Amino acid sequence: MKTPKRINLNPDQVTDLLKRVENSSLQQGDYEIIKAMAETIHILSQAVNEKSTSIRRLLRMLFGPGTEKLEKVIKDQLRSSKTDNRKDQKPKGHGRNAASDYTGADQVEVPHTTLKPRDPCPVCTKGKVYEMPVPTSVVRITGKAPLQATVYRMQKLRCNLCGEILKANPPPGIGQEKYDAASGTMIALLKYGSGLPFNRIEQLQQSVGVPLPASTQWEIVEQVADRIYPVFEELKRQAAQGDVLYNDDTTIKILSLMKENEKAERKGMFTTGILSTANDRKIVLFFSGRKHSGENMADLLKKRKPNIRLPIQMCDALSRNTPKEFKTILANCLSHGRRKFADVTWNFPHQCRHVLETLAKVYGNDKIAKEKLMNPEKRLSFHQRKSKPLMDDLKKWLEQQFEQKEVEPNSGLGEAITYMFKHWKPLTLFLRMANAPLDNNICERALKKAILHRKNALFYKTEHGAFIGDLFMSLIHTCNLAGINPFDYITALVNHSSVLFKHPEKWLPWNYKT
Repeated sequence: MKTPKRINLNPDQVTDLLKRVENSSLQQGDYEIIKAMAETIHILSQAVNEKSTSIRRLLRMLFGPGTEKLEKVIKDQLRSSKTDNRKDQKPKGHGRNAASDYTGADQVEVPHTTLKPRDPCPVCTKGKVYEMPVPTSVVRITGKAPLQATVYRMQKLRCNLCGEILKANPPPGIGQEKYDAASGTMIALLKYGSGLPFNRIEQLQQSVGVPLPASTQWEIVEQVADRIYPVFEELKRQAAQGDVLYNDDTTIKILSLMKENEKAERKGMFTTGILSTANDRKIVLFFSGRKHSGENMADLLKKRKPNIRLPIQMCDALSRNTPKEFKTILANCLSHGRRKFADVTWNFPHQCRHVLETLAKVYGNDKIAKEKLMNPEKRLSFHQRKSKPLMDDLKKWLEQQFEQKEVEPNSGLGEAITYMFKHWKPLTLFLRMANAPLDNNICERALKKAILHRKNALFYKTEHGAFIGDLFMSLIHTCNLAGINPFDYITALVNHSSVLFKHPEKWLPWNYKT
């Protein structure tokens, strides 16, 4: 809409105009004044709506989104139906863990004190007892410092005649190094897996009587990284061969690069997360520095074998997310398109509800496909039968909003519809290609590792420090997705460093035990 014509009125002129309107005695020129007032009110109303949307988006950026689930976005409209369905909801769990969940705990077998299998039953005296497959389990948890120390006080004796000093030999197996492999692994898990800065670990260790300075912690994790980095390079090579590659990035601060910003042409700094999937295997990689997501993706694809088919790339619609030198089959994140409607639900409740409920049915179909463990071809066929009619109807409905002038193109809802139209083909790749995902949520969840570190540590000092962080975050999160204990894995890598340098492909999370 064009800017309304500017007309200056003093209070007396406004009062006279209202009287003429009341008496139905409008004069020449009053129409132009009333038209300008109506256009101004419309523009102000639109600005307030957009401002409200921007404030809500800002609040989510500051405090984090609570949730974007359908029942939360349009909770007022669904409150009655939610009440009706409350009886059908499953009760919440009690929050306790079974003994089988403690996979990292020490396992102690406790035999019966007086009986063994095939002994006579002491109750009936006629039968024989046998061992049951599931024993009775009792869990006991003890508190200890994250890193413990043992002081070996070896006795010294001195001859009162010749003065010779005789020392006790150290216990066998304690080694020559002050810090063992497990200590370096624990520091890395606390720092890069749980987001605890070195200075907080130092304070914790000091409070429990096992001092560990922050500078020493850095030296330890750097030494660990030097001994295991070939595995990180091997993960890159294998990730490049994936069928589906997810990528996204987030901002980061690296002090050494910030000092160069005055002279540098490019001032941005990013941590890129790339998640590669091949069959059921997932690999997560992090890259921090000047390069944005698309450039890091291009560097990774340089390691891809030339004779395999193009990978599916899932990302949001930002142009910097796509590699320039390599071709991929582009899929865009449907959650990003959905989020644009969720952001303006407050201003356009009925229209947005229709869009959100339609997309909820599509996501429901994808959930059914996962629960039934459909292979990519069956999943594609299922979506074409169940989801394609929904998406086709949604597209027609979106077109009607503009054709019938139900929506102002410059409004928040209009911009959301325009985004869907502009990227409709990559947003609906899951309807045309097997194995194409609906959204980039799995990569965004992986990036929370880097965001957690940024929120607590605030920055990296150097690019080398950022590389160390990327290495450990990649190994830790890849282990998490594979169901592997990262503490056991990284400790094993350190203990077998000389071997993994020769054959890093044999020391990946899913095959290192063999």
